Amino acid sequence: MTIWTDLADLEFKNYYVDANGIKTRVLEAGTGEPLILLHGTGGHIEAHARNIRGLSEHFRVICIDMLGHGYTEKPDRPYGIDSYSDHLLWVIQALDLKEVYLSGESLGGWVAAWFAAHHPGIAKALVLNTPGNVNNKAEVMKKLKESTVKAVLEANYENVKTRLEWLMYDKSQVTDELIEARYKIYTQPSYQEAVHHIVALQDIEYRQNYSWDPSWCEKIDVPTLLAWTDHDPTSTVEEAKPIQEMIPGSELTVINDAGHWPQWEKAEEFNKVIIDFFSKIPVK
Repeated sequence: MTIWTDLADLEFKNYYVDANGIKTRVLEAGTGEPLILLHGTGGHIEAHARNIRGLSEHFRVICIDMLGHGYTEKPDRPYGIDSYSDHLLWVIQALDLKEVYLSGESLGGWVAAWFAAHHPGIAKALVLNTPGNVNNKAEVMKKLKESTVKAVLEANYENVKTRLEWLMYDKSQVTDELIEARYKIYTQPSYQEAVHHIVALQDIEYRQNYSWDPSWCEKIDVPTLLAWTDHDPTSTVEEAKPIQEMIPGSELTVINDAGHWPQWEKAEEFNKVIIDFFSKIPVK
């Protein structure tokens, strides 16, 4: 399955919005309750390409390139979780949305949780997809930072492929088209300037400002599902338990035979997790 060929007969829009002065890339498909999908560190809209068709049958699916990522503008400053959260708020305001479902993968899951805690009343429910390295493991931060910077500043087919393969349990899921899409993003001059802002959260001194902690996690007052995998290179299923305890009433599900991108490797199963969980939320 390819990304754009699979979407060719699907009615969707790929456009830009002004999010408080930040030109932001958006892909939208479907109707109904809005569902915003957030990618991970170094990611982009295409990370959810295999989910758009299935989810758009149930929701108004809105994928964005987050602050500094993909083809969204890249301000010259480090990107903290608060920066991503503020940008998400501005996108929601630019689209004139009142309430949304949120699902974020890796960094996107961290941002979704932070957003729900700090901007109450907008997120209706959350699916936090492999939010990753919740214990701030130094070896994971080092690997993610080095592989991301190398893939960007020394961008070629093999380096980008290696960065993508790190995300997958089944390495064959890394397609030439996905590599090409990411290569074109990483070779933008603006992206090469911004990459150090993107990996700022992989430095512990900066990261500690946003670490998972009851002081803010306990403020999340909407239904929350943690979607973990059995082969996540950033954290084990056991490491999900402290987060589950921090977020009141949160649930945990495990997608088997997947790495850090279950939404890509196990697209149908992941879509079912999203649909089943959000369909339980009463519509006001």
